[in-house]
Amino acid sequence: MKTYTASKSLEEVNKTINTQHKGGFFRKLLAFAGPAYLVSVGYMDPGNWATDIAGGSQFGYKLIWVLLMSNIMAVLLQSLSARLGIVRGRDLAQASRESYSPFINFVLYILAEIAIAACDLAEVLGMAIGLQLLFGLPLLWGVCLTLLDTFLLLFLINRGMRKMEAFILVLVATIGVAFLIEMIFAKPDIGELVTGFIPSLPNSAALYIAIGIIGATVMPHNLYLHSSLVQTRKFGRSESKIREAIKFNFIDSVVALNLAFFVNAAILVLAATTFYKAGMFNVTEIKDAHRFLEPLLGTHWAPMLFAVALIAAGQSSTLTGTLAGQIVMEGYLNLRIQPWIRRIITRLIAIIPAVLTILLLGEGATGKLLILSQVVLSLQLGFAVIPLIHFVSDKKTMGVFTIGIVTKFFAWIIAGIIVILNAKLVVEVISDWLRNSSHPLVIQLTVVPITIGAGIILIYITIRPFLKRLLLRSLRSTHPAPPLGDITTPTRFSRIVIAIDFSTIDSEVIRYALSLAHSDSKILIIHVVESVGAIVYGQESDDYEAIHDKNLLGQYQLKVQEKGIETSVFLGFGNPKIIIPEKVNEFNADLLLMGTHGHKGLKDIVFGTTIDKVRHKVNIPVLLVKRSK
Repeated sequence: MKTYTASKSLEEVNKTINTQHKGGFFRKLLAFAGPAYLVSVGYMDPGNWATDIAGGSQFGYKLIWVLLMSNIMAVLLQSLSARLGIVRGRDLAQASRESYSPFINFVLYILAEIAIAACDLAEVLGMAIGLQLLFGLPLLWGVCLTLLDTFLLLFLINRGMRKMEAFILVLVATIGVAFLIEMIFAKPDIGELVTGFIPSLPNSAALYIAIGIIGATVMPHNLYLHSSLVQTRKFGRSESKIREAIKFNFIDSVVALNLAFFVNAAILVLAATTFYKAGMFNVTEIKDAHRFLEPLLGTHWAPMLFAVALIAAGQSSTLTGTLAGQIVMEGYLNLRIQPWIRRIITRLIAIIPAVLTILLLGEGATGKLLILSQVVLSLQLGFAVIPLIHFVSDKKTMGVFTIGIVTKFFAWIIAGIIVILNAKLVVEVISDWLRNSSHPLVIQLTVVPITIGAGIILIYITIRPFLKRLLLRSLRSTHPAPPLGDITTPTRFSRIVIAIDFSTIDSEVIRYALSLAHSDSKILIIHVVESVGAIVYGQESDDYEAIHDKNLLGQYQLKVQEKGIETSVFLGFGNPKIIIPEKVNEFNADLLLMGTHGHKGLKDIVFGTTIDKVRHKVNIPVLLVKRSK
């Protein structure tokens, strides 16, 4: 039988790490720890280095507050992403595919790929720069060498997620230790450093850098990545076990992202202590930062540690960026190809722009391109954050795990800050282009329409859930009655579908169905299991509710067959709004009956706007049966 199912996110490692039967708080925490560390490397990738160095050299300690604000944003948004994956068993891309139209999903997919390409561009260039600084390798060769990351990723993931997480953790530790030593060399002024936590933006250039820092810190591809990685853990599907998984993943996120904050703050402080204090306000290139560290700090270890940390950051970030590319491609397009082919494609999407950049613009443009890539990331962030907030706020899919009103308030505040800052930046940049361009008409015919279109889509995905209920109510209208046709010939129904919910109304629904059937009729009895286990595991669900409902369906089938009518049954798992119309159309039914009262199962279908979802997807009469007095 055809049932509604969804592919598993990162299927080759999905639920491969068992967290059950782990006694004690710390043993459980260690079992869940890992996904956030893979996510955290995206918060300390070479793109962050470029924005942090630029911010520190131009404005000293004044933008540390932006890093702190970005880190708080990151903790909240990553925890929402983890919640989505834990509760629904869907990554962000899969949830979008199930919620939006094909056109909107295609646009969101393209935007996600652009963000990943921008992120990978920073990571590939950063690692290539690190190899050049440490070994003198030409930048173009270093970029091409990053293609080997694909095979390293395949090797690690085939060895299991724990091996990959351990490898990434070693790289993260390398970055942290390197900058801890750098801080000892730099000896920052703690008093001045503390003043950097007071919010201020000295000028428009600071705004550009600040948005770049936000884009480099809160990265859209990490939201897709985290919602998938938490699904590598196997845990019980009871409410208490799911809450436990949410709690431990939140702790994991806080620890890992605060480590990332330390690294970013260390880079900015290093730039402020060395370059800003020396009057070198225009150090935006990673290469320049590397070259000036030794004479300013008086030790040859400083540039060497800087290069080692840069390579570690680039290596770890390219691995997780490639995983994010796979998640986005599979989630939005449901495209299933061999893992090594998927990862080669994802890596080429990053390498080709990097190679073209070096060939066409030269190695000297890499610093500005790194900052630009982070601004592009920030511009795309709203298209990932807003759907995420809607998904974790949806009671129908999240149930008791829907986020609370306080969390929702702060999540929307963060989304608002991101969108407003980005809108301001876009207007300023386009205005500057129009003023300085020798061909403003080209910009007016290309950049402006694309920007307006993106803005319209962002507004649409923001207000769609809010307007949906209002529109369904307001679009009720009266129409003149057409002339009556034949109203005397009895209607005979040959293929009848009964949707039941195992409540006292079932007998009434079946009685009505039998009264409308004849000896040659065929009846299909449907019930949809909506437990958490059913939503996550689909037809593979073996929880108590699924087993119990299957037995009851068999009893109903025998009762109806006693009346001499051919009867079949179907037990669905997941969303009734999708499954019931699907089975009605597949059965080629000419009548659908549902009860108007229930406790579980189909309760949502007969209340609110859910019934509209069903009747708009079927072209047959829908009879609602009310319990008799």
